[in-house]
Amino acid sequence: MTLSVTLRRPDDWHVHLRDGAMLAAVAPLTAARFARAIVMPNLVPPVTDTAAAKAYRARILAALPPGSSFTPLMTAYLTDTTDPVDLEAGWRAGVLTAAKLYPAHATTNSAHGVTDLALLAPVFATMARIGMPLLLHGEVTRQGVDIFDREAVFIDDVLDGLVAANPALKIVLEHITTRRAVEYVRSAPATVAATITPHHLVINRSDIFRGGVRPHLYCLPIAKREEDRLALRAAACSGDPKFFLGTDSAPHSVEAKECACGAAGVFNAETAIEVYAQVFDEEGALDHLEAFASLNGPRFYGLPPNEERITLVRAHRDPPAPLAAGTTRVVGFPDAPLAWRIA
Repeated sequence: MTLSVTLRRPDDWHVHLRDGAMLAAVAPLTAARFARAIVMPNLVPPVTDTAAAKAYRARILAALPPGSSFTPLMTAYLTDTTDPVDLEAGWRAGVLTAAKLYPAHATTNSAHGVTDLALLAPVFATMARIGMPLLLHGEVTRQGVDIFDREAVFIDDVLDGLVAANPALKIVLEHITTRRAVEYVRSAPATVAATITPHHLVINRSDIFRGGVRPHLYCLPIAKREEDRLALRAAACSGDPKFFLGTDSAPHSVEAKECACGAAGVFNAETAIEVYAQVFDEEGALDHLEAFASLNGPRFYGLPPNEERITLVRAHRDPPAPLAAGTTRVVGFPDAPLAWRIA
């Protein structure tokens, strides 16, 4: 039995740090575990250009504990009117690392998202030319598509054509949730990769309704069938360089989650790396954890892996206690003890 595992310090290639009091509460948790993180831009108002990204980065750095070496990697929120000149300027200045595409109304704070991909042809051409990754929330939003089918329909109706039309564009299909997504990414060109969250490796759609509605397990894309969960675990644990760590940690106040129309998002920043370790251990794949958590993401983004190491040990860890954030609290994931913790 393996009692500990040491790996290069991981990076989180998809995280929501929010702003204000919530940022002050959650940013130190991500910074304590990850060396770098791709920070989502869906604030209110969204981070749509280089100037806004630079200002948001300054607020993140101000929220970190003294002496923190954490590096936030900033993204621009794409809209129908995004200026490719500004994107390139932000990229070349080292302010922007990627751009994020939310289909309009797909998830939290996505009302300003893209309504027609054809409008962004000049943006995609610029991103492909400079090597800037496009990050996708991969769901369609049109009426009549079942919520559990939105990712698969997006792949067939949107992503396949986007990849074909932009063969040099680096694309990350974020927080994948289906066997269809796993199969697509595996068969796609080397320019296409995917992130996988800890919660989608642990829960399926039935868990959201276990003993009643469990709002802190509701996220978008929503958890899918058990066969999908098993496909995600196989992909994450396979060592395939196309799959890497992205927590999609998405904090919301307890009031926003436990209400008549609860917000979508799972907050896992405090336990994500421990959950991944437990999953890889259960799958007999701890030897692939470093690739998934610390190597595959930097390779895809063209960044060096971290030199610092962390060690995880096999030991009981209680579920996270609710986190104070200003005048509210945030409930974390999971709601059960873990068998691994950071040494």
